Amino acid sequence: MEVKDANSALLSNYEVFQLLTDLKEQRKESGKNKHNSGQQNLNTITYETLKYISKTPCRHQSPEIVREFLTAMKSHKLTKAEKLQLLNHRPMTAVEIQLIVEESEERLTEEQIEALLHTVTSILPAGPEAEQKKNTDDVTMDEEDPA
Repeated sequence: MEVKDANSALLSNYEVFQLLTDLKEQRKESGKNKHNSGQQNLNTITYETLKYISKTPCRHQSPEIVREFLTAMKSHKLTKAEKLQLLNHRPMTAVEIQLIVEESEERLTEEQIEALLHTVTSILPAGPEAEQKKNTDDVTMDEEDPA
């Protein structure tokens, strides 16, 4: 196999998740099972990738959310790779954004980082696990500070 154009496109976790989920459904419908070792290896890779990626924020995204996010990101001067990382990881703190954006100290002000953080957290869904953790943290804070 030969790679024709290594940088032809970048895929988000959501796109990979959708592609592998569709592929899995097609295999179920066609009734094809593990015929040879190559197919068995592909099934293992698909399973392991879906298992990992289903624990990431992409599971709660949709094409509309991705489109809205990318439209909102046009006002921020970020590279394609940085936008993709923001989409895939859904950072929730300024420190996480600084780790994703190269040379963020020179390129972004504190206000721009906060605006970027607000855009990310307002558009991209957190998922039920993050909401449950946030609610648990709130309850813990209430118990510690009875003021």
